[in-house]
Amino acid sequence: MKLIAFVGYPLSGKSTASKIAKELGIPVVVMGDVIRNELRKRGLEISDENAGRIANELREREGMDAIAKRCIPIIREAGKDSGVVVVDGIRGIAEVERFRKEFGDDFILIGIESSTEKRLERTKVRGREDDVSTLDELKGRDEREESWGLKEALEASDLTIENESDVESFKEKVKAVLREFLRCVDIEITTKIYPTEDEEKVTSAIKNFFPDAVIEIQRDGVLKAKAKDLNHFRDLLRRQRILDTARQEMLRNVSGNEITIFLNKQTATISRINFSDEDAILSPITVTFRIYGVDVQRFIDFLAPQTKAGKPIKEIDDLFE
Repeated sequence: MKLIAFVGYPLSGKSTASKIAKELGIPVVVMGDVIRNELRKRGLEISDENAGRIANELREREGMDAIAKRCIPIIREAGKDSGVVVVDGIRGIAEVERFRKEFGDDFILIGIESSTEKRLERTKVRGREDDVSTLDELKGRDEREESWGLKEALEASDLTIENESDVESFKEKVKAVLREFLRCVDIEITTKIYPTEDEEKVTSAIKNFFPDAVIEIQRDGVLKAKAKDLNHFRDLLRRQRILDTARQEMLRNVSGNEITIFLNKQTATISRINFSDEDAILSPITVTFRIYGVDVQRFIDFLAPQTKAGKPIKEIDDLFE
């Protein structure tokens, strides 16, 4: 699952960015809701002072990544169908490290930068219960969040969006960034290499289908690989005239935004696609497609369209068009 997180100083524009994500159909988890729910549970007024005190208490008792840890099951539940979630409200480097440990390369951190003056202006239009209202209060909140490692978290961002002009310009920047990350297909490949098998041949077999695969072989003989390029595999399906079979295999192995297929390892060494059972004797090549920014049905139509007399009825040339 892909996790996209926004990080920034108070009132920098994280909430606006999250609203854009919702408009694009992406589930959003707001980390501050964990604190606000805790305040409600304790019967406390929702204010900046109470929120800061409870946030500090949780971090002292459960660790600096306490809020992130509480959010992880919420994030996984929110993304079980879409395969992607946006999280709003990272406050420190410990939370970044927790999410990176949990989601690995599927975690993307986007920093939002905005001046103190611009941020103070926004207090007049947002009007949230726990917002600050003066420059001194804003500086105090900045210092509090810096004590949690906010500055280091911002420095760890994969990319930064500037929010200094009008709100519409900022929204367009956020939309462009989110669409860039979401318009992709991640290909994950795994198989077991047995002592009787030639490691080099198995590696070549993977490359026969996905030439751009980055392959890692673990000590226990499990091969793991990641790839992005679908074109060669798509071309093989057409050259070998197995579009109908491939389509059936994909349709019956859909789960949320993922499709998993199993390929015969032996025929892969000669670049031939033969579908296999998951429990094949010598372990099949397991290929999982994780699809972002496009409907799964369109992905199947792109890779293996319906045919008539063995020929595609309608080809989709651009998956994300």
